[in-house]
Amino acid sequence: MKLSKKSMWLRAIYFVVAVAAIVYFLPRTSQREYVYEENRPWSYGLLTAPFDIPVHLDSVSARHVKDSIDSKFEPVFIRDSNAEKLIVGEISSRLNSTDTLNISPTEKNEIIARVRKIYSDGIVSRAVYAEIRSGRLPAVRFIHDNISMSMPTGQFLSVIRAYEKLDSSFRSPHVHSAIAAIHLSELLEPNIRPDSALTERLLSDAYLKAMAPVGVIQTGERIIDKGEVVTPRLATVLRTYEEMLAERSTEVDASSYYPIAGQTLYVIILFAILYCYFIYFRPQYFSNDSMMLFVMSAITALSLFAFAMDATFRHGIYLVPFTILPIITEIFMDSRTALYTFLIEIFICAILPSFALEFIFVQFVAGVVAIDSLNDLARRSQLIRTAVLILLSYCLSYVAIELMTSGSIENLQPRMFGLFAINGVLVSFCYVLIFIFERIFGFTSRVTLVELSDINNPLLRELSEECPGTFQHSMQVSNLSAEAARRIGANVQLVRAGALYHDIGKIKNPAFYTENQHGVNPHDALDPLQSARVITGHVTEGLKMAEKNKLPQIIRSFISEHHGRGTARYFYTTYCNTHPDETVDKAPFSYPGPNPTSKETSILMMADAVEASSRSLKDYSPEAIQNLVNRIIDTQIAEGLHNDSPISFRDVQEIKDVFVQRLRTMYHTRISYPDLKKNPEETAQPSPSADVNNNKA
Repeated sequence: MKLSKKSMWLRAIYFVVAVAAIVYFLPRTSQREYVYEENRPWSYGLLTAPFDIPVHLDSVSARHVKDSIDSKFEPVFIRDSNAEKLIVGEISSRLNSTDTLNISPTEKNEIIARVRKIYSDGIVSRAVYAEIRSGRLPAVRFIHDNISMSMPTGQFLSVIRAYEKLDSSFRSPHVHSAIAAIHLSELLEPNIRPDSALTERLLSDAYLKAMAPVGVIQTGERIIDKGEVVTPRLATVLRTYEEMLAERSTEVDASSYYPIAGQTLYVIILFAILYCYFIYFRPQYFSNDSMMLFVMSAITALSLFAFAMDATFRHGIYLVPFTILPIITEIFMDSRTALYTFLIEIFICAILPSFALEFIFVQFVAGVVAIDSLNDLARRSQLIRTAVLILLSYCLSYVAIELMTSGSIENLQPRMFGLFAINGVLVSFCYVLIFIFERIFGFTSRVTLVELSDINNPLLRELSEECPGTFQHSMQVSNLSAEAARRIGANVQLVRAGALYHDIGKIKNPAFYTENQHGVNPHDALDPLQSARVITGHVTEGLKMAEKNKLPQIIRSFISEHHGRGTARYFYTTYCNTHPDETVDKAPFSYPGPNPTSKETSILMMADAVEASSRSLKDYSPEAIQNLVNRIIDTQIAEGLHNDSPISFRDVQEIKDVFVQRLRTMYHTRISYPDLKKNPEETAQPSPSADVNNNKA
């Protein structure tokens, strides 16, 4: 494999851009921070205290203590004496200055006295009164000269209740009229108000006293070791340890860049492994710009999506449909490449989850199931089946990990099964992505090949109507090629589809090809040079028709390469025989080519020549068929027609064996059925019983 300078630069750009994008968006985690969960094993090594660490109550105990404080704590209120005096004074002024009031001085004094009594008991806001009525505020505190006094709240009234009490305490109608005339309801205001600032400070002090450290982990003392379960108490200690570390390490030194350098090296190593795989094991993919762009962009895009989901949702990494990558890669490439790219993707994203082993195991099982269950995608229903199998594999592998690490089924989280279900639904939409990638990168999926292989396709239907002999030839070649491709591990569906379309150029001049002739041969009226031009022209005409009907480029390669740069041997030999003294140029008798560049097109070239030549055999014995296959394929190899193809000598031998077996089956000797001989007497005068017996037979 030899790449151009431009292609090498493209590969380098793909590599650098992918590494830069992934490293840039990778979550940054300090080297002194740890990822852990309560009631799960500690996955790091021994951790000792680098300094004295106070031991506080764990979260559960702290919550109980706070709840106890909250239930007993009495908020602080203040009595607004100035407001009380101003309001009483305003009521007295209105009672004395309003001439229309028909009440005595004694009744006026009684009103003022009862207002003072209500204010002495206390008036609070509507919200505070609602808490009192609900029982949430049985008592409050008043602080005066640093002396705290508790007071029950049963006597406190709201403004509305205070007015109702005052109004109902008088029986005289003219007193009620006087209260309404001075608008007493508008004058009443709360005189007992909460002191929010002091309440909050006292509550915080109570929390601090209750949450005082219950012990100390001294410098050098063990905090936790690998495999120990992170209890709520240890989780509290670890959080305290991290907070103290953050306070102490405010300076920035060169070591802060080490994690970034490590992440960069980590991603570079993974992509370097991927490039080495393509260079040494899949050079045909590495030399294809679209293939490499697809692989690198798919891995990068899926990684960035995983980073975003992990940052947005708890356990969001398990929402990412990672198995879409091996499914699409297998459809456009092969299963081995699908597994390789999937492993690279999983190792890149293994940085994110708290428990990398669990993540890698679960994803690996799901990816292998996806690849194995989708060996040959031909129908949409297969994707649904694969999605269901992926969901089951996720659930089973998750249960296995949980049982192994925690030893109990009680720790299984229903949320995880919900995430796996969403993941499976997303995988089922992979069919849409296949269609999109086909359009973006110019790929041809197996689904498209299956659709193209349908003989009801308009172009194939036209071939069967205009060139029935050529159509039958194409069908036979398709069967031969598919069986040979299956034997050597080539793309069976691609060969099958390419073989059906390889001779569509003959539609333009069907009568010039032997398989479509009916006793009249137009070549009898042409010289060999003209005939060769017509025969070799079916390749060019086929490419024009393929472009007009928008056949994929990979199918067009079968049209252009199925004869390679071979020669129309019959007319070339005829011309040489009629011009013995002339040096004959092969170019006018040669097909435009190019020669086969893949195993699939090489198979088609061999099958096309063998099937066509087999029709002229007079002897269909196994030896004759064997000699025909060997002669045709060996001649093609000797002429160098397969030099540009990656096909091996072992593949060629396998293909020969397949062709011989198939041709022997197609042209097997049939048994000659004997005629029924009858006696002359039976023929002259058949008996009734004989007629009955014959009818029964």
